[in-house]
Amino acid sequence: MFIQNVHHFRDDCLRDGNPPKEHVALFDEAQRAWNLEQTTSFMKRKKNTPDFDQSEPEFLISCLDRHADWAVIVCLVGGGQEINTGEAGICEWIDSLNRKFPDWHVHISPRLTDSEYETGNDLQHLSNRQNVYHDNNFHLAVSMRSFRAENVSLLVKQLLDQDVAEARKTLMNVTDKYPIVITRDLPKAKQWLKAQARGSERYGIVVSSQAERLKPHAIDVRSPVDPIHWFLDGKDDVRSSYYLEDVATEFHVQGLELDWACVTWDADFRYSNKGWEHWSFCGSSWKHIRKEERKTYLKNAYRVLLTRARQGMVIVVPPGDSEDPTRNPLFYDATFDYLEEIGFTIV
Repeated sequence: MFIQNVHHFRDDCLRDGNPPKEHVALFDEAQRAWNLEQTTSFMKRKKNTPDFDQSEPEFLISCLDRHADWAVIVCLVGGGQEINTGEAGICEWIDSLNRKFPDWHVHISPRLTDSEYETGNDLQHLSNRQNVYHDNNFHLAVSMRSFRAENVSLLVKQLLDQDVAEARKTLMNVTDKYPIVITRDLPKAKQWLKAQARGSERYGIVVSSQAERLKPHAIDVRSPVDPIHWFLDGKDDVRSSYYLEDVATEFHVQGLELDWACVTWDADFRYSNKGWEHWSFCGSSWKHIRKEERKTYLKNAYRVLLTRARQGMVIVVPPGDSEDPTRNPLFYDATFDYLEEIGFTIV
């Protein structure tokens, strides 16, 4: 075959230590490549290779490094898209180059320093080596998803980075073409969605997979949605997104789009005077998330949810319930106040 799946390429290289036939590898969503722990576990369970000791990026580079003449790896990277356990981010590609492959030439976008890529000191270590070239042409600045507004992803980044002043400025450039409103009332949000959509434009509710305390609003993230019915079926099918009953999480919608989205915000990712707080609902109460990796996944989950709509969205922050300690209004009020401070219109 002229082109083969990269996973088949991997399996070929596992069986044969010779240089592969291919000289070029194209890795889409490269930030989702597995780290050492996840790759080692997979190789042991699925490929009968118990002593495997490389991350997915390191192994892929090593395969093409077998060539005596030349090879190219193209990594397409989405910032802040790591939401699954074991996704290493772009850092693992950089670390692998620094550890094992000093002779490779590296061409990168200067924008990899932006916060959502979380490259930290890894990028600095890479810049200290020879044959590293920075080129602005490697950054896709125009969003292909939100065709009405190029700056939606930037606005979401600023919102999550708590950059209120810049978020306000960006919002002013977005709202004319891409309406974003906030509310405390889910039924009102549903009405807003239906009023915005025209013809067959698709709308639906998206929530974090950690949004465990939306059950009083008839939203249960543990009830699995069938994404095929949700994304493809019509307005007369109760399983479709149009019915606004079944909801999709970041795992269902990553890489996909709606025309109009309702993002319903729970207390798992809540704002406070200290900034964002990360929580997980366990048993009958909320617990602080301590691991930095899990904090990143949760923040990125909301990044995914807030960038699913092509044409506009409504954000619902429930009012909570003073009689329910798991839905204390204090868990929600600061988040809504923060969004209001940025300047989103209230409906």
